[in-house]
Amino acid sequence: MIVAGFGFRAGASAQSLADALALSGAAPDALATAEDKAAHPAFRALAHALNLPVRALPAAALDQPTATHSAASLAARSTGSLAEAAALAAAGPGARLLAPRQISPDRMATCAIATGDPE
Repeated sequence: MIVAGFGFRAGASAQSLADALALSGAAPDALATAEDKAAHPAFRALAHALNLPVRALPAAALDQPTATHSAASLAARSTGSLAEAAALAAAGPGARLLAPRQISPDRMATCAIATGDPE
């Protein structure tokens, strides 16, 4: 399974998220983010447009080692990259990053890609 994990600001648009995903170059099987972000209208719009399931992850699941480190993500989420942590957590045990986080041109969203076997 290939999972696209996302981190994004409250003002992010569906286009911001789509742009970050496009930069990753992947065609995911599912989208993932933190529980409190999963109901964001732009995130839901992207999931609907791509006809992909959403994995909403609790904070405890986001305790993942990440390849990149954002000061903002560390402060807000205690992880170096919400996008990478969400992708890894949703992809399941033994997951690995296929692509580290990509940042949308407007800097409102990030997307990372992981593969693994979901639980």
